[in-house]
Amino acid sequence: MLEKENINFEKTVIVGIVTQNQSEDKLTEYLDELEFLTFTAGGEVVKRFFQKMDRPNPKTFLGTGKMDEIHHYVKEHQISTVIFDDELSPSQQKNITRLLNCKVLDRTNLILDIFAQRAETSYARTQVELAQCQYLLPRLSGMWTHLERQKGGIGLRGPGETEIETDRRIVRDRISLLKEKIKTIDKQMSVQRSNRGAMVRVALVGYTNVGKSTLMNVISKSEVFVENKLFATLDTTVRKVVIKNLPFLLSDTVGFIRKLPTQLVESFKSTLDEVREADLLLHVVDISHPDFEDHISSVNQILLDIKSNNKPTLMVFNKIDAYQHLTIEEDDLITEKTKRHYTLQEWKQTWMNDVGEKNALFISAVNKENLEEFRKRVYEAVREIHITRFPYNKFLYPDYEDAVEKEE
Repeated sequence: MLEKENINFEKTVIVGIVTQNQSEDKLTEYLDELEFLTFTAGGEVVKRFFQKMDRPNPKTFLGTGKMDEIHHYVKEHQISTVIFDDELSPSQQKNITRLLNCKVLDRTNLILDIFAQRAETSYARTQVELAQCQYLLPRLSGMWTHLERQKGGIGLRGPGETEIETDRRIVRDRISLLKEKIKTIDKQMSVQRSNRGAMVRVALVGYTNVGKSTLMNVISKSEVFVENKLFATLDTTVRKVVIKNLPFLLSDTVGFIRKLPTQLVESFKSTLDEVREADLLLHVVDISHPDFEDHISSVNQILLDIKSNNKPTLMVFNKIDAYQHLTIEEDDLITEKTKRHYTLQEWKQTWMNDVGEKNALFISAVNKENLEEFRKRVYEAVREIHITRFPYNKFLYPDYEDAVEKEE
């Protein structure tokens, strides 16, 4: 269960569907994550609803009977918010809001809200606002239904449609303004990146809440904000790190997540440029999470989307201190052994073995386990890139200049 602070949480219901492409077990994983997202945003999930369907209902996402069931529950328990695990179309959101008579959000809207809460710098706030405006634009018409201007009739003709069009124009103008502002900041950040010199760039990537910022603090001895909530870090942090007299730049980037809103991928383009321009990626994985293999796939897909999937990569399996496997007694002949029963040693003999001994690391950033081995591997990887770029470098060959003088 999630630990709740002594604050007022919004009473929330979450909803999903089981389809041919999404089993009940998979939906449970997604709803667990949606509950954690809701908690991060300040909500308390009091009930889950799901329905088995071939495909979502184009009008109300769920069937009529299930919508009635949710409506009765919402009314009886005074639920303020209903959150759907998949992105709703503007018409679906409009229809569902009318049926349930409460606030209706989807996963995209929820993630955007969390990003808005977490944005600290002007740049992050600009990126989030752009994503929110792009999400909001096609949904504006639903927000004016309370005026009932479109239906016509006595006393109902007038500025309703005009107000919608006015709002659309305002939002479009705002999107254009934000895009221009981001372009200006992108140029500034590009200049900053070019001014960092020729040092090797290393980027921490991974699913949200896997411990990237904790690892960043341990390696660079800095104080990057850390919290056991999703998307604790939005702004890219860059630090100079030195291992065995070899300096390099280490950046902590925004965490990825399954079903990441396309609006965010687009608006956070410059933040992801840190990943694109990195020479080496440290793909941090929370091995204690039961769905860590899915998390790896999600991160790899986003890396593919931003054309960064072919970079040299070290797989860093973090939180080994929290890893717990299910044990099977020797005389238990009924229980089938699954991946949930694997020990860390058994995991190392699976596909992880194909990653290569040099490219897979098992650490605990919190307890500082195996960090010396981690530093050694990172040093070797950075050194290899450095040698390729600068064959004769004083950091790697301190006696090189003396040798040249003797030859002369």
